[in-house]
Amino acid sequence: MTGALSRRGFIGAGMACTLTWGLAACGGSPSEGGKDGVVTISVNGMPPKTQPVDRTYFEQDVKAFEKAHPKIRIDAREGQMDPKTFSAKLAGGQLEDVYYVYFTDPAGLIARRQAADITPYVKDLPYVADLKPAYKKVFTGPDGKLYGLPNGQYSLGLIYNRDLFEKAGLDPDEPPTTWDGVRAAAKKISALGDGTVGYADYSKNNQGGWHFTSWVYSMGGDIAVRDSGRWHAAFDSDAGRQALRMLHAMRWTDDSMGSRQLLQIEDVQKMMGAGKLGMYMAGPDNIPTIVKQFERKYSEFGVAAMPGTATLGGGNGFMVNPKASPEKIRAGLQWIQWKYLNPDRTAYEDKRASGNDVPIGLPLDQLFDGTASDKQEASHAKYANVPRDNYKPFVEGNAELEQKVEPPAAQQIYTVLDSVMQAVLTKKDADLDQLLKDASKKADGILATVK
Repeated sequence: MTGALSRRGFIGAGMACTLTWGLAACGGSPSEGGKDGVVTISVNGMPPKTQPVDRTYFEQDVKAFEKAHPKIRIDAREGQMDPKTFSAKLAGGQLEDVYYVYFTDPAGLIARRQAADITPYVKDLPYVADLKPAYKKVFTGPDGKLYGLPNGQYSLGLIYNRDLFEKAGLDPDEPPTTWDGVRAAAKKISALGDGTVGYADYSKNNQGGWHFTSWVYSMGGDIAVRDSGRWHAAFDSDAGRQALRMLHAMRWTDDSMGSRQLLQIEDVQKMMGAGKLGMYMAGPDNIPTIVKQFERKYSEFGVAAMPGTATLGGGNGFMVNPKASPEKIRAGLQWIQWKYLNPDRTAYEDKRASGNDVPIGLPLDQLFDGTASDKQEASHAKYANVPRDNYKPFVEGNAELEQKVEPPAAQQIYTVLDSVMQAVLTKKDADLDQLLKDASKKADGILATVK
């Protein structure tokens, strides 16, 4: 699963030249090859025509980048990394020079040597040193070398209805920080009656397994661990049992999750949009969807950090074709840095996006620490059009949590874990220990195929 709402833009060509590095800082050099020293790189990640505003921004950025870098041309293409066709495209010479990946992809690509080692090319790249170590680690191989760069991230927390918190006698500025606290708050909210549900969760279309993974992480456990070069299921554990016991208690003892189950994201967003749901697990990017689809106000919602010790995080980034020449690698990294990893462009991006009814100030794509983070925060504060104080519990609490990525073979594992979530939420007499034991055996069969 993924989900990070991003805003990308550009700044003037003069500023852009100061932000690139190496010999090609403002146009490359004849040694880059191609006619008149021009290097053409193919990149994917261009938004489809069905997203006209995002596509227009992308096209504007390509023109601005090429103006600032007259020795580099961008051959932009739609799409992302499709695991089903990736190997064939690579073997057939059809893979883009710079290609988009999710955080679940790099480990396998690195192991299969399907990405270029970019370590020698990034030492002087601006702001790479400020990238949070957890996100650089996603693109780092067992050899310690770097094979890609992140450009977006998300992490799960708790979306909550501030109005319902107040009606239930809860402080919306102090949301629960433990699962016991969540349980207590959900019970008070559900007691308001009139169909109000305290807490809701997903349990189908792989979304239940996705959320169960975050539950287990928050309890200090893992879904899969690697031992002696092989992956094994790890959720038949104390953490797994704690998660199921809490869900079972809220569903059947407290009756704070409502009787309607087998939910997915659209169902839960609709409940929140109708003002009938207190809390659910999600990333901050859910809030604009609720506000726009159900004509709500940003002031009605808050975001809390995930209770416990860790949260499920994900995201996306870019890697480079292993067959790319050094010249193309350099050009590709200039493109990634200029467009995606440039805090000096944040003010332009925020100003441009704010003119198109895009929320500014949500805690999204927080890739950086240090100077880079400070620059982005200053811009977001200047152009914010949402109540940023509502998200302080998420920002402050999230900083203390371990960010853990999805397990290998995630979607297949989630299918198995969906059944666990469905059983605990629809069967009062579900055998929790047996559910974990049976699911663990199935997951081990899936993980046995992961290299």
